[in-house]
Amino acid sequence: MGCLVVLFALISPRLALFAVWLFSDLLSRAYDAWIVPFIGFFLLPWTTLAYAVMWDSSERVHGFEWFVVALAFLADLAPYWTREARKRRH
Repeated sequence: MGCLVVLFALISPRLALFAVWLFSDLLSRAYDAWIVPFIGFFLLPWTTLAYAVMWDSSERVHGFEWFVVALAFLADLAPYWTREARKRRH
C-alpha cells in the first residue's frame, strides 16, 4: 500500500489522500476530527498527507518529522508564490 500511495502522491497529493482515506485508517488515527483532513484536502494536501505519514511512524510528530511537514507546507505554498511572481513580471 505504501508504494502505491507514493505513486499517487507523485501524480496528485489529493489522489494519495483519497486512497489513504479509502483503503486505510491512517487519517482517522492521525487526526482526532474528520474536519481537519477534509479541510486539508482542499487547502494543504501535501501538509495533511505528510503529517499523517509522519504521525504514523511513531504515533506523534517530533524532531526531524516536523521538518518533513514544514517542507510539505512549503510545497503547498509554492504555487501561490509562483503565481504572484508571474503577476509582478507582467
